[in-house]
Amino acid sequence: MYIPKNNVKALLTAIELANKKNAEKDSKPLYILIPDGFYDLGATVLTKITGHNIAMIGQSMDGTIIQNKPDVKNEGISKTAIFQNRGTNNYFQDLTLKNALDYYAAGSAGRAVTLQDKGTHTICNRVRLLSYQDTYYSDNDQGVHYLQDSEIHGTVDFVCGDGDVWFERCKIVTEKRTADGSGRNVIAAPKTSKTQWGYIFNHCTVENIVSNFEYARGWNGTPHCIWLHTTLLTPERLNPTRFDYHGMNTVQNDFKEYGTMDAQGRDITPNTNVITYTMTKKKQEGDKEIVTESNYTDETILGAERAATYTIENVFGNWHPDKIITKMERKTQKLLKRLK
Repeated sequence: MYIPKNNVKALLTAIELANKKNAEKDSKPLYILIPDGFYDLGATVLTKITGHNIAMIGQSMDGTIIQNKPDVKNEGISKTAIFQNRGTNNYFQDLTLKNALDYYAAGSAGRAVTLQDKGTHTICNRVRLLSYQDTYYSDNDQGVHYLQDSEIHGTVDFVCGDGDVWFERCKIVTEKRTADGSGRNVIAAPKTSKTQWGYIFNHCTVENIVSNFEYARGWNGTPHCIWLHTTLLTPERLNPTRFDYHGMNTVQNDFKEYGTMDAQGRDITPNTNVITYTMTKKKQEGDKEIVTESNYTDETILGAERAATYTIENVFGNWHPDKIITKMERKTQKLLKRLK
């Protein structure tokens, strides 16, 4: 299906038709081809992709822009997404998804999701995700997903959720936490408890705009978040603990890094970085306030032997998303010639 330039109605109609045509998991691949242009969904949220084997292909990551702008009164991690994917084997390529909720006017929280992924075996290839809080949300505790050569912007918890998610050569951009640049950013907030591997950032680059940042904080359960061969363009902006030791609802964090580099390619990984994660809970019992504190101490610097176990083959088994991308690019190059 070819979408006329800037035609939002045609885009939404194509998604509805694709959902119906590819309602079964063994459906043949269906392609939605979107030329460079601006596709403004306005306040529309949670456009559902329920079909399977659907490929949404833009003409270029910079030029094909799909945007919504929820009212700040409706902010929320499960209420604001541009797309809510519920299908299997869906594929996104050469797109920008921008949630334009007015983050700095949203008060204490501005949760504005671009892609809420309740599906599995999702691939994003050269996809730019623009928002501030909760930008990318992997919302399937058994899901597996793969992002390659993509770009994710945000301020706090802007890569969040669960499942096994591999980020390959992605650019991670921390925006200003507040309008004046004060405060601190946290990139990832995983709650990856029901899958083995969690979030894996491999050969990614972190670009920092203003505010200091940390790699991750625990959302819930026993989250895993691994940073391998990361390039930090401004390593001085990474807070000394490197990970947030407060977290939200858990202290059992498997947060690690290995082979961190600066912009010149020099290894700047600390020899050791021991963190004691802490969590305080308060409960009122009659006239008394009961305070309990949990602690968990861990080394966050990964050894070479364990680092070597993080491979696409080990994490995904028989699913080979990197090879799928190679095949899809050959296919879509032929199809996209009709857009030029």
